[in-house]
Amino acid sequence: MALVTISGYPCAGKSTRVAQLTAQLRHILPPHLSVKVVSDESLNIPPSAYDDSRAEKPARGALFTAIQRLMAQDTVLIVDAPNYIKGFRYQIYCAAREMKLRVCTVYVVATPDLCREWNASRTNGRAYAPETLENLLVRFEEPSSMVRWDSPLFTVPWTEEGVPAAEIAQAILSGNVKPPNSGTLAAAKAPSDALHVLEQTSIAVVSAIMEAQAATQGSGGLVTLPLSTSLNVHITLPARNLTLSELQRLKRQFVTVHKKAITLGTTEKGAVDWAEHSVANKFVTYLEENLKP
Repeated sequence: MALVTISGYPCAGKSTRVAQLTAQLRHILPPHLSVKVVSDESLNIPPSAYDDSRAEKPARGALFTAIQRLMAQDTVLIVDAPNYIKGFRYQIYCAAREMKLRVCTVYVVATPDLCREWNASRTNGRAYAPETLENLLVRFEEPSSMVRWDSPLFTVPWTEEGVPAAEIAQAILSGNVKPPNSGTLAAAKAPSDALHVLEQTSIAVVSAIMEAQAATQGSGGLVTLPLSTSLNVHITLPARNLTLSELQRLKRQFVTVHKKAITLGTTEKGAVDWAEHSVANKFVTYLEENLKP
């Protein structure tokens, strides 16, 4: 349904705002929609995870995995974490687009001095080390309504008592759902035997061409290549003798290009057919385009 990303300085009051927003959304949203919160605290990620990059990277990975697991069409998922890196907010945005969810960002604002004061007053083991807090304050990348992954953006300063729950609800209920693009779509995977079929079928086509050429004595023209008892393909050959080395060179080029599509995935959204007859026809077309008269 929707993903709400919370962003702000450490100890800026994000969890307090999330509690306010969650309570109000549960009254505003239709009954079939649930509101869930995923946070560092719910995942048992301690503030010390932000002390150094070696600990922070797996912590962000655990948060992102939880986000992907909890996203659903009947759920408004609120991500209560620092989310201070714009690249991570973009990663969350892409995951939401892949699931065809509406998105919005809530920027909880507080002054650095207030954050230091509130951090020092924490007694529940959720306080940041002073040097870690200062590092996070410096590294914070402020959300911007000018970029698509932060918009629509709702800013809640520390001076306001509540959150604009009605406006946020309207955004996640009636905002545009942006379709996945090629950057967020998972690549279509080739079958496990695709490499074998590619190699063996192209070898069979080369062998069949050499036999057909011997039968026609190099006269060229349209010939039928019997690749198996159930598969025949047609190719127009030039009126000259083709050498085995020439055909093998073109076969290697064809296999190399298509091997990359198999191993890395394809952007053709599943349109590639790796069946024997499809590979044979593709190779025949490739040969007709590259064989010199």
